[in-house]
Formats: sequence, C-alpha cells, structure tokens
Amino acid sequence: MNEILQYLKKHGERTESQIAEATGIQLSVLNQYLVELKEKNQIMMCHSTKFVDGNKIEAVICRISGFIPPSKPGAKPKAQTSMA
Repeated sequence: MNEILQYLKKHGERTESQIAEATGIQLSVLNQYLVELKEKNQIMMCHSTKFVDGNKIEAVICRISGFIPPSKPGAKPKAQTSMA
C-alpha cells in the first residue's frame, strides 16, 4: 500500500486503472488496497463519469487526503489594480 501512496504523492490525482498500470498491481487487488487506504483516511476516492466521443467512461479517481500539490511553474496572473 505504501507503493500506492508514494505514486499518488508523486503524480497527484489518478484513476484506479492508471495506478494499477503504473504499480503493476492487479486491479481487483488494488481496489481492496484503495478501500483500506480510504478507511484509514489516507486517500480520497470519488466516482467519475466522462463522455468521450459519445462513449460513457466511468472511473474511480484517487488522491492523497489533505495533500495540496505544489503550484506549477510559470507566469502567474498579475493582480488587478483599480484606477480611479
């Protein structure tokens, strides 16, 4: 389960199939681990439904609980100043 937590910390929010593919854990076993991690409040899980080219795609999305990923590098929006 530590491998799953490390993967999510490194890569952020991912679907269960992405986690299974990256870690090499079978999807059925991974789902059991994810439920255990959720019960321990170490991860958050939500069900997602997307439509791609008219096809319905359902997935479970996971991320670390209470983890805020660092902001991405690059230009930040400038503050608006009011000119009266």
